[in-house]
Amino acid sequence: VQLVESGGGLVQAGGSLRLSCVVSVSTFSINVMGWYRQAPGKQREMVAIITTRTGSTKYADSVKGRFTISRDNAKNTIYLQMNSLKPEDAAVYYCSAFIAPTEDYWGQGTQVTVSS
Repeated sequence: VQLVESGGGLVQAGGSLRLSCVVSVSTFSINVMGWYRQAPGKQREMVAIITTRTGSTKYADSVKGRFTISRDNAKNTIYLQMNSLKPEDAAVYYCSAFIAPTEDYWGQGTQVTVSS
């Protein structure tokens, strides 16, 4: 299983970016996909996750109301729409895929930089 992220870049505070993650297998074979991020000197943290079959979502408190995770099962892709970006959102964003019971896959990451 391979995951390829895209869409990162440099944006001013208050701006928007949309990240995409294409997975090499059908999303129907994956239980949960998500976005995580890691800033320098900090631990990787969950940003948002989505159950691929039902579309059920969960967000970190820090991004609720600003970020939206979605999926397009026909394209084997998930997205992260990020609005009202803040400098503290700057990090490397990673796409993940979890296949029960124990398979866990990660993309290479895409850098998001937010200038104040």
